[in-house]
Amino acid sequence: MKLGVMSDSHDNVPMVRKAVELFNAEQCDLVIHAGDYCAPFALTPLEKLKCKWMGVYGNNDGDKKALSIKSNGMIVDHPYRYDLSNIRMIITHEIEDVPGILGMIENQELHLLIYGHTHKPEIKKIGTALLVNPGETGGWTTGKSTVAIIDLKTMDAKIVELA
Repeated sequence: MKLGVMSDSHDNVPMVRKAVELFNAEQCDLVIHAGDYCAPFALTPLEKLKCKWMGVYGNNDGDKKALSIKSNGMIVDHPYRYDLSNIRMIITHEIEDVPGILGMIENQELHLLIYGHTHKPEIKKIGTALLVNPGETGGWTTGKSTVAIIDLKTMDAKIVELA
């Protein structure tokens, strides 16, 4: 099973469109957005995904009610615990908002942590847990638009820069 991961799209609709094209080409089974969509119109390209998607709110998401309506309730508050094919994960915008996260990782209660907020792509393993920050899809801050692809069978991840 393959996950597409994005975060911090910040209303950059052309980059969200490119991310969707990549996720479709990679045949992702699920796409996760780790927050900071900003406005509801920025969700429109996600309607072209050939798989389901879900996400959490970030610290720059303005009209949560309109985002919830536009996403058909697919955006929830963070941190969000989600189990998928025996993979226990937490999806959050800010890693600091997950109380006890280090203990969960040390006790092997968590397989995957997906987060955003820093705009810096990062993939690291701590024990058996995989931590993935896809960087910023919008590219406004760093000048690089990035997403991540995670293979849940191998628990490997890669960062992909959108051209």
